[in-house]
Amino acid sequence: MIADTPVLSAQNLTKTYGSTTALDGVSATVRAGESVAVMGASGSGKTTLLHCLAGIVLPDTGSVRLFGTATGVPAEITSLDDAARSALRRTEFGFVFQQGLLIPELTAGENVALALMLNGTPRQVAEQQAAAALAALGLAGMEGRRIGELSGGQAQRVAIARAQVNGARVLFADEPTGALDSRTSADVMALLLQSVAGTGRALVVVTHDPEVARWCSRVLTLADWRMVADTAGVAR
Repeated sequence: MIADTPVLSAQNLTKTYGSTTALDGVSATVRAGESVAVMGASGSGKTTLLHCLAGIVLPDTGSVRLFGTATGVPAEITSLDDAARSALRRTEFGFVFQQGLLIPELTAGENVALALMLNGTPRQVAEQQAAAALAALGLAGMEGRRIGELSGGQAQRVAIARAQVNGARVLFADEPTGALDSRTSADVMALLLQSVAGTGRALVVVTHDPEVARWCSRVLTLADWRMVADTAGVAR
């Protein structure tokens, strides 16, 4: 069941790059336990919205708030400096991208452990936790394989493990199935939804694929840099 507790709330976001509009007054709320797909044609503002929600880029106007912080006071992401936003991305947010953006020189286990070590976890402990995270996603025994030795679906499982190993409350996935076949895409989406089901985490998926969007509990549709629809998904 979807909770009513907001995790992220964006209000009236605008963003331009020179003379090119990327967002024009977009508002959206993401709640605990929710899986939200963001759809729209190429250039509609999907990825820009994700980047604003995650504090990767700042909007020109508007606000993004993160709720449930340790202080009990919502964090105004758009007013934080670069270092504070980077800290949020290491602790509160996790990311899965189309090509995984894993480090090919490292093993699967090292890729996941690195996310923990950047937050101060000792190497031995990080490696143990990374192995457990990979095993939970069906990759037990593959910790020592380099990324080039894994299939596309296995590499995305490593990316999912890395995204959630720090206990991130919001997982952002930008076209996470774009390079996968339909069967592997279904497996990856099932794992992403599993990562938020019953945990209080939230999932935000940017996709152009309606089949991927149907997996989510809500679908936000952008057109011409504006929000034009907020509809229920299937949430399988």
